[in-house]
Amino acid sequence: MWLFRKPGPSGFSQNSTAEQVTEGIDASGLTAIVTGGSSGIGRETARVLALRGAHVVMGVRNMAAGKQVEEALVKEIPTAKVEAMELDLNSMASVRKFASDFNSSGQSLNLLINNAGIMMTPFMLSKDNIELQFATNHLGHFLLTHLLLDNMKNTARKSKKEGRIVNVSSEAHKFPYPEGIRFDKINDEKEYSKFQAYGQSKLANILHANELSRQLKEEGADITANSLHPGVISTNLFRHIFTPPSFAEGFVSKLSSCLMKNVEQGAATTCYVALHPQVKGVSGEYFSDSNLAKTTEMAKYMDLAKRLWDFSLKLIK
Repeated sequence: MWLFRKPGPSGFSQNSTAEQVTEGIDASGLTAIVTGGSSGIGRETARVLALRGAHVVMGVRNMAAGKQVEEALVKEIPTAKVEAMELDLNSMASVRKFASDFNSSGQSLNLLINNAGIMMTPFMLSKDNIELQFATNHLGHFLLTHLLLDNMKNTARKSKKEGRIVNVSSEAHKFPYPEGIRFDKINDEKEYSKFQAYGQSKLANILHANELSRQLKEEGADITANSLHPGVISTNLFRHIFTPPSFAEGFVSKLSSCLMKNVEQGAATTCYVALHPQVKGVSGEYFSDSNLAKTTEMAKYMDLAKRLWDFSLKLIK
């Protein structure tokens, strides 16, 4: 059980919370975008970044919920600079509008937290007719990053502060389809597996960060790109696993308080990678429990990462 594991080289462990891993860090002067900031670990990530002084823009699909979180965070943290902006990652039009509105506002961008996601849904297509998990978890974030990257490069150059891009992946990246990314069968409903499709999208998060890191290093941009596993957290992501509701769902719910992280612990690795001085200059890595971690060999394949990059570029045109 994770309850009994010791801290890793960073000094943190599975038990560490987002507040603990950022204690003493001053993020004032930084602007961060957090996708999926209105609930779960996205909300806690936004809260802790704001607590440390960052100006936080939450990309949210439900603006009513986003505004409620915005108001709640400002009430809790009177000095917080938090705002909600509409963002639906399964719609490229929505992603483009969000990025355009943000860039045209004149705001600089230091941190991009690609956090939002869906998990193990039945077969569905996005608004652009792409398998929903791949579209939401990977492609929406790929496009968002692509559209905000010039802003981040300019910000890093002018501010002399390192920019950081953080992709929230999962240990589920170890269980994709056998070929990893099904380039020729992205929309194949007959062979669709909601579990492997989720694994595919999470593998794509890592491959995206790795190829982006390679390109940024080659260019000499002062921006890092990393991916991470937040841990197994009892959130509404699990709503599609047990359909219809079953005894298993209730059993998992009962065990969750003992076997799963809480939201405060679940946001820790994201906040660590986004803010901690230990991660300065570290890029193209994968983290878990606020420590460096290992991926599968497939997740390290640079040829696969480059192919995914080119494939994704074609899809967003």
